[in-house]
Amino acid sequence: MDWTGLPYFLAVSRGGSLRAAADALGATHATVDRHLRALEASYGVRLFDRTPKGLVLTQAGETLIPQAEAAEAAVIAARRRVKGLDREASGLIRLTMPPGLAFDVLCPILGDFARTYPEIELDIDISNRIQSLERAEVDVSVRVGFSVDDDVVGRKVVQTASAIYASEGYIARHLDDAGPGGEGLTWLGWGDNGAWVRETPFPNADLRHIVRGFYTQVNLIRAGMGMGRLPVYFQHHYPDLVPVPGTQPWLDRSIWLLLHSDLRRTTRVRLLVDHLAAALRAQRDIFLGPLA
Repeated sequence: MDWTGLPYFLAVSRGGSLRAAADALGATHATVDRHLRALEASYGVRLFDRTPKGLVLTQAGETLIPQAEAAEAAVIAARRRVKGLDREASGLIRLTMPPGLAFDVLCPILGDFARTYPEIELDIDISNRIQSLERAEVDVSVRVGFSVDDDVVGRKVVQTASAIYASEGYIARHLDDAGPGGEGLTWLGWGDNGAWVRETPFPNADLRHIVRGFYTQVNLIRAGMGMGRLPVYFQHHYPDLVPVPGTQPWLDRSIWLLLHSDLRRTTRVRLLVDHLAAALRAQRDIFLGPLA
């Protein structure tokens, strides 16, 4: 009963609700609730108080957390040890990657990988959610960032540059009439464009449209809705993106390939990571644009 119920207990403790735990585990609300109640019945204690704001750990639940996490770590370590013995170019790899790289950059690379290694299967999650390599939620992770804090094997592959883009029509209609600080111009952003806006020629342009997604931003910029900050590799794939006159590209984040140390000798994982690294580095000029 413990082995069956503990993953559900930990998921609820981390998510704070049955719904969050169900989403994390790929289960249903009822399944999580059933396993949690069975675990409580087996111990003869309540592990959570059920409140209007969610599930709150009781003293018994707090006491169980370190033991449950130790059991989870032991199971994950055993799984990795066994997976690390694999010397075959076959089997399943769980890969996660961000949407901003997935479609135009990584999909062609993965297509080539699949043709080269037809016995290796990929379970691909395209998401900005950072999945845990430590808890074995994923085998290989492609991330974009300045640094990586996880206790994993990280390979910094290539740095990227960013620039400010608009459509040719938007520039023709609005740039000449803009005020000295960008008054009259419009930013498309993530909700808080941050300090970098103040370093552009247009610190007083309005943030009128909040767009949480690179591909939506790309297409709204192409449609003439305003200016936006994008990685320069998008211009390679969408040449109608025009750098806004008076602005300059700048060096930005890097692309990282991450995996747990226990998997670095696994043949299929090493083949995928090496293939991704080589293909991404071959596109260095695209990622850096004018700064290459």
